[in-house]
Amino acid sequence: MALLNLKDILAPATRGNYAVGAFNVINTELLEAVVSAAERMQSPVILNIAEVHLAYVDIEVIAAAVIKRAHKACVPVTLNLDHGLKFETVAAAVRCGFTSVMFDGSHLSYEDNIAQTREITKLCHAVNVSVEAELGAVGGSEGGELMGTIDAAMYTDPALAEDFIQKTQIDALAVAIGNAHGRYRGEPKLDFERLDSIHKKSGIPLVLHGGSGISDEDFKKAIGLGIAKINFFTGMARAAIDTLHVAITKRDVDLKYNAYPDIMLQVQESVSRVVAGQMTIFGSCGKA
Repeated sequence: MALLNLKDILAPATRGNYAVGAFNVINTELLEAVVSAAERMQSPVILNIAEVHLAYVDIEVIAAAVIKRAHKACVPVTLNLDHGLKFETVAAAVRCGFTSVMFDGSHLSYEDNIAQTREITKLCHAVNVSVEAELGAVGGSEGGELMGTIDAAMYTDPALAEDFIQKTQIDALAVAIGNAHGRYRGEPKLDFERLDSIHKKSGIPLVLHGGSGISDEDFKKAIGLGIAKINFFTGMARAAIDTLHVAITKRDVDLKYNAYPDIMLQVQESVSRVVAGQMTIFGSCGKA
């Protein structure tokens, strides 16, 4: 099946009141884990490649693998640059065939975020690539911190959302409403009143980053208030690590010359189960 851009994969989600999961891939094991789960669940899927993860994988190599697998898949797939921080990285992603980019200007002033996001949008829309941006700042970081910290002062301002979208012409907006990357300290407390206000002012699909650790009920409530894309990675990484830990502590692992590939298959299967479970919660199963 052909790759879709973010705007096209999220349009049915917005109409159907479900969310499409965006799952990070940094190797072929995770790629196959996510796509096979999507095919089993007959769910559309977004494959994220984060700029921070380019320290572990070459963007051209992983993009080529994703594109080839996407064309073989029987479900809609979007290839998305996650948390692109530099114009050069966005341009490289576009050249490699990404169909969507998320430009993260949350560290910039409001004016600079608008200016840089607008330039990104002009570049991407010229070649039918969708753009997601962030207003406010999602807690934690993409760099692998164990616990995400949340600063209410950095939440998305509903009063600015409409202005930001109008001036940048983005296709989706990542919001900060108490969500955080990494694992949460205690129970996450999402500001649903703020989300409702943003939804009413935005007119475009909204995105929730930091999906690992949020309850099923809160996911469903957020989807009802305009969330159409949910980023999820920490839960996948946790499943992979737990599977590795169990596998390598078995007594017979040193006696098997093929232990490594067998363990990688176990990792792939455990991650795939987690991804399929999230698709069920997000309501995207059977929507392919």
